[in-house]
Amino acid sequence: MTARGKINLVERACTDLAREGQPITVVAIAAATGLSRSTIYRSTELRTIVEHHKHPETPMASLTDELATLRTAVNCLAEQVRRHDEQLRRMRR
Repeated sequence: MTARGKINLVERACTDLAREGQPITVVAIAAATGLSRSTIYRSTELRTIVEHHKHPETPMASLTDELATLRTAVNCLAEQVRRHDEQLRRMRR
């Protein structure tokens, strides 16, 4: 099975377990997909999918915080660029 096939399989299993109100664990995913637990544990992508479905609010909250931080940094840099542009214009006169 390809890596993409495993990802789709785990994603589908997580969605099905969540819909049925079952706990989303590596053991449950392994049983539902036929993949071994070690395969799931060793794959960063598969573990990330399982963790996302276990705690769907956590990744989005952290991404939102990170985006706010990045937005602030970009605004600060943009202000510095504007000041430097203005200084260069004055120096050229």
